[in-house]
Amino acid sequence: MVTLRSRRADYSESTRSALVDSAVELFTKRGYAGTSLDEVAKRARVTKGALYHHFSGKQALFEAAFDAVEGEVFDRLTKIMQGPGAPWERALDGLRTFIKSCLDPAYQRIAIHEGPVVMGWERWREAEDHFSFGLVRTSLEDLVAAGEVDDVPVEITARLLFGALSSAATVIAGAEDQKKVGAEVEAVIIQLLNRIRRPSGDRAT
Repeated sequence: MVTLRSRRADYSESTRSALVDSAVELFTKRGYAGTSLDEVAKRARVTKGALYHHFSGKQALFEAAFDAVEGEVFDRLTKIMQGPGAPWERALDGLRTFIKSCLDPAYQRIAIHEGPVVMGWERWREAEDHFSFGLVRTSLEDLVAAGEVDDVPVEITARLLFGALSSAATVIAGAEDQKKVGAEVEAVIIQLLNRIRRPSGDRAT
């Protein structure tokens, strides 16, 4: 019985994963309005009934696709933030990874362009906070603890940086030359961070 339940759970999870993968691809290519649940089910090679077993409707499926796209970026950034190296270098690596993610078509279409429209502004901001804000705050806390930056009000400063990064994502996604704008965004954010960075002689050793 345990084995049977385990197999059913594995099948159920694989079906859900196939549906989410299908949704990510179709929402990226065609957008929310241009994607039907029939197309998602067909591409995932499951019945529409199986789709409704996992998701109450199109918006619920979109939110799962949103979570998948944001989750991938979150995992990459978390690995950097918790990895080896000095906090300053980790912060810069995280910034570069985030900007690179902003160039990804799936992240652009689902997380940046369509997320606020489909999910509503408040729900979208709540989800963005869940995935991104904690990383910004933790990174800033590490920089302060290491003596890399001034002892700034962490919550307020993290909110301002988070707002700047969110705006930067929108600017990059809407730019004609996205790589160029991404490089410019990186340079500007680094300049902002350098404004609160302590002089080398004042940093902890």
